[in-house]
Formats: sequence, structure tokens, C-alpha cells
Amino acid sequence: MKLRRKKKSNNNGAPKWMTTYADMVTLILVFFVLLFSISQINLVKFDAIAESFRNRMIFDFYPSPIESENPTEATKVQENGETTNEFEEPTEDPGNIAENDTAAREAAEDLEELKQEVDQYLENNQLNDIISANQTERGIVLVLEEQLLFETSEAEILDQAKPFLSKVGTLLMNIPNFIKVEGHTDNRQISTFRYPSNWELSGARASSVIRYLVNNTQGLAPSRFTAVAYGETRPVVPNDSPENWSKNRRVEIVILKPDYN
Repeated sequence: MKLRRKKKSNNNGAPKWMTTYADMVTLILVFFVLLFSISQINLVKFDAIAESFRNRMIFDFYPSPIESENPTEATKVQENGETTNEFEEPTEDPGNIAENDTAAREAAEDLEELKQEVDQYLENNQLNDIISANQTERGIVLVLEEQLLFETSEAEILDQAKPFLSKVGTLLMNIPNFIKVEGHTDNRQISTFRYPSNWELSGARASSVIRYLVNNTQGLAPSRFTAVAYGETRPVVPNDSPENWSKNRRVEIVILKPDYN
């Protein structure tokens, strides 16, 4: 009869309970590391965030959750009814509003007075047929037809126009408004060595008027003027007759309102 040999148990590994215990300890370690990491606060960033909230609208009527370095000052501000709301638009000083209204009213009165003087000059010199003065949303517009100012296809100021332009320069000295001088032509095309098209001709005529006003009116600042060339693009009447062509060939002196852009 053979004797059965007992198999030796393999006890080389760790006990099963130890594996479970090691996992639990590892989890606890990770948990405490997590707690430690979130407990570290960057004081500089925290102060910056706290400061940004102090001036926000939501805290204007409620005490700030962040302690102030000088709590007595904050209490004093609340007692006086003062707030520091950075979103509120500053209220315009009533004195400035009244001053602006007065300036605008005086500017309108100056333009109206200037128009009356121009109308009187035109009537006295019988120039109403070739010069007109109109008050528009832009300001006072003086319309000068070509026959007063220039020879056909030329941009040199005629002698007969100089007295009126001198009068305009004198009137402009009494007001600070900016002036836009606009040159216009009819739709018949020009092509010369000096003026290859109506653009050059209309621009040269506007510039000639400005040059005369500045050169013959002492103290009149050139920076107040703007020259504009419109060519034939803005006719006042259809270009279908010699009479209408004459009306479209013009220079407009626009004395701008101060608030007109």
C-alpha cells in the first residue's frame, strides 16, 4: 500500500488581507494629498479677485464678503450714501449743459446774422440773379454761378467777382465756423492739357476761391477750409439746355454749422 504524499502549500505570496489593506492605505494617502492640494491658496490671486468684486454693482447695497483693510472708511461711505459703482455713467454738469446750449444758440444767431448781411449785399449790388444764399441743415450755402467767377473752362477768378469774395472773407472773420468750398460743372466733358476732365476743373475752381479768400483776408486761417470737387455728379437742374448748363456750373461756399459732421 502506497503512502500518499501531502502536497506542500505554496506560501510565497503575501496574505490576501494585506493586499486589501495596502489598497485602503493608498486611497487614504491620495485623499489627504488631494485635501492638501486644494487647501493651498495663492494669496496674490485671491486678493486680486476680492478687489475686483469690491466695486461691482451687486455689492453696492450689500456689505462686502471680503474684509476691508479700513472698515471704518467703508462704514463712513455707506452712512453718507456714497457708492462706487464703476458701471454708472457720470452725470454731466448742469453748468456745462447750459454753457453748451448758450454756445449753440449764439452760433445759430451768428449764422443768421451773416445770411442777413449777405442778402443785403446781394440786393444792394443787384447780384441776386447769379448768387443765392440759402440756410440748410449744413449751414449757410452761398451759390455762385460760373458767369460771375470764371471764364468758360477756366479756373482763374474774374475781377468782377473779387468785391463779393472780399465781402465774404470779411464776414467769415467774425465767426469761427469751418468752410467747405465745392466745385461743380455741367455734364459736358472737358479735355485739355491743364484740365483732363471735369474733376480737375471743378477742383481747381474750388481751390481758386479758397486761395483768394485766404490771400486777401488778413487773419483768415487756411485750416478752416476744405476744397471739394464734385464735377458733374451733383447737378441742381437737368443738363438739357444752355440755361441749365449755366446753373450747374457753379461754386458753393458752405459755412458749416458747428455741430454738422
